[in-house]
Amino acid sequence: MKPKTAKRPVNLDIGTFRLPITAYASISHRISGVIMLGGVLVLIYLLSLSLQSSAGFDQARALLDNTVFKLVIWGVLAALSYHLVAGIRHLLMDAGFGETREGGKRGAMIAFVAAATLIILAGIWVW
Repeated sequence: MKPKTAKRPVNLDIGTFRLPITAYASISHRISGVIMLGGVLVLIYLLSLSLQSSAGFDQARALLDNTVFKLVIWGVLAALSYHLVAGIRHLLMDAGFGETREGGKRGAMIAFVAAATLIILAGIWVW
C-alpha cells in the first residue's frame, strides 16, 4: 500500500523565511568564528613580518597605518567582540540562564547591543 502524503505547503524560497532573533544570533556566532579564523592568518602574517628584522617591523607598522589593514584589524576585532559576547551568552544558557523562549530573545538582544558597543569602541581604538 502506498502511504498517504499530506498536502502541506512547500516553501523553497529562502528569502521569505522569517527566522527568530535567536537564530540570527547563532548564525552570526558561527560566521564570526570563521572570520576570526581568517583574521588569525592575517595577524600571524603581521607577527611573522614584524619578527623577521627591524625593516620587517617597519613594514608591518606601515601596513597597519594603511586604511585597508585598519579595516581588516577592525573586522577581526569586531568578530572577536561578537564571538566573545555570544560565547558568554551560550555559556550562561548552558548554566541554565535564559533557556526560555523569552529569555533566549532577551539574551540575543543583549548580545547584539553589547557586541555593537564593543565594535564601536574597537573602531575608535583602531582609528
